[in-house]
Amino acid sequence: MTGGADRAGSFHESAGRHILGLVQTRVRRSPQRGRYDRTTIDAVLDAQPLAHVAFVDAGQPYCVPMLHARIGDDVYVHGSSASRAMRALGDAAPACVTVTALDGLVLARSAFEHSANYRSVMLLGTFRVIDEPESKLAAFEAFTNAVVPGRWNEVRPPSASELQASTVLAMAIDAASAKVRTGPPTDDGSPDALLDVWAGVLPVENGFGEPVAAPGLRAGIGLARSVRSLLGGAGRGAST
Repeated sequence: MTGGADRAGSFHESAGRHILGLVQTRVRRSPQRGRYDRTTIDAVLDAQPLAHVAFVDAGQPYCVPMLHARIGDDVYVHGSSASRAMRALGDAAPACVTVTALDGLVLARSAFEHSANYRSVMLLGTFRVIDEPESKLAAFEAFTNAVVPGRWNEVRPPSASELQASTVLAMAIDAASAKVRTGPPTDDGSPDALLDVWAGVLPVENGFGEPVAAPGLRAGIGLARSVRSLLGGAGRGAST
């Protein structure tokens, strides 16, 4: 929890488990799109492996893309122990984590009304350092399976020296909100509807191309089962 954060004072009414509202995480612009239930928040986090982590170090703002994984009520990130981001975040610098799925381009009849359909989550708080070797190993398992489900069982786990060279951080999901936009452009009932301009939604679908083997892959090694399984499904973050 961010130090000194002001609570809104009541639980937001949504299905499933709730996040106690904070002034900082309350959706103010188009508040009807705000979601505060853990079902929605967890679904967005689990569908998108890429997060953007923002923090301030020595007065300079930074925003760093990082792979992440959720384990229960925490979001985990990792990186080199020598990196600026890991050092600052490990020292409990206030941070903002955002995860976004782009589901469609909303094309209106006017430039002003163009928009996008999306699912996004914002978390505020501080990270804590995960030092215990078994917990770090569990985090790496989650990171690996967040990239490709089932991949952990196919690869060599991190060595003791690799774990030592890595910093693993966790942030509790207790100051968070989701924002979701769906549907068509909103100008059907406006004078712009009389314009001879096509309007609608161009869906955005995430998918995977043909796998490209590593140049040094030994002959006779077939595509991993985890990859075959992933290619046989809809893929992570596919538009729903």
